[in-house]
Amino acid sequence: MNYSAELKKFVTSQYVYSSIRITLATVLPCLVLAHFGILKEYFLFPLGTSFVALTDQPGPFIRRRNSLILAIFCFILVALIASLVKGIFLLVLLEIIAFGMFFSLIGVYGQRLAAVGSLSLVVLAIFIDGHLTGANIFKSLLIFAGGCIWFLLIFLIVTTIQPYKLASQMIGENYLQLAEFLKIKANFYQKNPDFDRLNIQVIAKQVEIKNLQEETRETVFKTRVIVNESTTLSRLLMLMFLNSLDLHEKLMTSESDYKKLQKSFEDTSILVNIHDYLNILSEEITNIGISLQSSTRARPVYNLEAQSQDLNSHYFELRNKIMTPDNLEDFMILRQIMMRINEITKEINEIYKVFSQNVKLAKSLSTGLDLKKFLPSQEKINFKVLKSNISFTSSHFRHAIRITIALLLGYLVSRLPFLVIGHAYWILITIVAILKPAYSITKQRNLLRFYGTVVGAVVAYIILYFININAILFSILLISMILCFSLLKGRYFWAVLFMTMYVFLSFNFLNPGKINIIFKDRIIDTFIAGIIAFIVSYIVLPVWEHTQNLSLMRKSAESNLTYFHSVMSKFLNEDFDLEEYKVKRKNAIISLANLSDNFQRMISDPKNQRKKLEVVHQFVATSHLITAYTASLSQYSQNDEKYPEIDSENWTKKIEAEMNQVSALLNNEKITENLKMDSRLEPEDSSVEDLLIKRKNELLENESYDRRDPNKISHLTQLKNIHDVLELIYDVAKEQRKVIEKYKNEELTLPQS
Repeated sequence: MNYSAELKKFVTSQYVYSSIRITLATVLPCLVLAHFGILKEYFLFPLGTSFVALTDQPGPFIRRRNSLILAIFCFILVALIASLVKGIFLLVLLEIIAFGMFFSLIGVYGQRLAAVGSLSLVVLAIFIDGHLTGANIFKSLLIFAGGCIWFLLIFLIVTTIQPYKLASQMIGENYLQLAEFLKIKANFYQKNPDFDRLNIQVIAKQVEIKNLQEETRETVFKTRVIVNESTTLSRLLMLMFLNSLDLHEKLMTSESDYKKLQKSFEDTSILVNIHDYLNILSEEITNIGISLQSSTRARPVYNLEAQSQDLNSHYFELRNKIMTPDNLEDFMILRQIMMRINEITKEINEIYKVFSQNVKLAKSLSTGLDLKKFLPSQEKINFKVLKSNISFTSSHFRHAIRITIALLLGYLVSRLPFLVIGHAYWILITIVAILKPAYSITKQRNLLRFYGTVVGAVVAYIILYFININAILFSILLISMILCFSLLKGRYFWAVLFMTMYVFLSFNFLNPGKINIIFKDRIIDTFIAGIIAFIVSYIVLPVWEHTQNLSLMRKSAESNLTYFHSVMSKFLNEDFDLEEYKVKRKNAIISLANLSDNFQRMISDPKNQRKKLEVVHQFVATSHLITAYTASLSQYSQNDEKYPEIDSENWTKKIEAEMNQVSALLNNEKITENLKMDSRLEPEDSSVEDLLIKRKNELLENESYDRRDPNKISHLTQLKNIHDVLELIYDVAKEQRKVIEKYKNEELTLPQS
């Protein structure tokens, strides 16, 4: 592992950058207040700052600004009502029900408002018993409101000074994810690869890439200064993101029959050489990502031209040495892989040219694309959307009921006199943090939250026991805050660990000498909240992942069919619309990632809810292969060369017949005889076979082989690979149809839940 690159990836990421901003925005007022000796009295100021800061999700400036303003309004309203009704038991219960349902339901409008809703419930927990407001409620609320507005001002200042920073960091993260994807793909070429494990890693990484691409699309395409401004930087960033999407497709085209490849070349070193070279390309993509995140100019790490020449030379030497008519087809497959690798190399070199700040190139950038078609769908904020989700069929409504019941139970438990809980609001805060719409995520977060809290509490206890120097404790507090906010999205255990540490240190500064009480309360409250969250998530209107399988499988099958037809339209001499092709490519990748993500969550569901798990796994695997093989085929549809030797019409009918059968089965429709007949068509590609026989005869007659140009590939090799890819797509589509037939048969034998 390249530890230097890993450190740079972390330090330059949007998460660290954001966490430093949040930490400074929170701590600087604390230092000023502490200097005047009024920190304890004005503690709600930094608390309000940190709450509003946590609602700031990546995205376009206008949406971020509006969500911050909405968060401030919601926080002040919740704090006001909670402070006014504190101590009135029935009103508090009604308050929990009303706020619990409303702020959970606004998640229907997307992650941004879901974050506002969750933090509003945290504010409710803080103010519910008047623990922090004191006697003068309105003064406390003004202090809290001041802290909320303070972060909004910081946000406006920072985004004005650095309008492109977030977009640059997010695009950089796209490249870092692609580098990790390429590393996984490289491992297929190492000695004795574990194919099952690598396939699982590829699918998981596709989910991460899809989620990140969706977030980045919204940020880049909806940010006016990025899309419409004619500045060099805005155009370059747009070009860099579009290039990352094309690079993703090129990486997907490297899908091959790896088992056959390993068997054919197991006695040579060519596959290991490919593995090493792909890792070099991965390092270059990582370098580009880090440079984008840090807003510096990227320079190549390696001499890719020399490295590429070495790899191609090794291939041609091997070809000249051992190629025979018997293994000609194996070398054709390997030749195609070499060409794909050369294409990836060219793409990386082109990206480096963009990084040279070529103004002429930037000004000439014109995508010609309707960017609205590429944006993620998002619910419009109107009452009809909210009203339509007030139904037991809505997963959002069911989650709102679960979290409301959990908060009620948490509050009632905190009121039990024999427990004597000193910081009851921690129970409610922990419930909000743990309880998520999906049972699998709740289960995972429950364990991570408990482990992180225990370890963090023990570490903080040891630190406070042995260290009495305030400057050192304050430094640890700052580092803990930065690491907590940096790791909150991807490393939940570590985020909770550092969160617990800075909470302990903060309370120690406010009330020195009470570490034992804080330690006990924090552990007990987390344990109680974890039990409540687990019971409620399991019993109260749970939404199991298997209930989503059928709709996601339908969507994936439909998207793969339209993606395949879009690619084949060029072979069929139909109008090939590049924009429509890219939209369909995006939809296929998103549908596949959603299906894969759902399957991964289903693995964490209780055993009795993992219905037809193996069948769904097989469908996910075949969907991934169809998408990847279609991406491989797409490289031939994007050039001007014709392939009349391929019986494109019958291949299209044959493959689409299998795909349509899959869709028919998933939609409970009858499979027509026409579909069955079309799937048995025999495409007339005899001319390809004739050319192949002719080439084999040439090899028998002539034992010397010319060194071919590594940047060119013979027409016969292209034909052979197109034919092979079409066969692979058909075989996988046929296998998927059998998987669905099995799925439907099992569905008939299992009771409906």
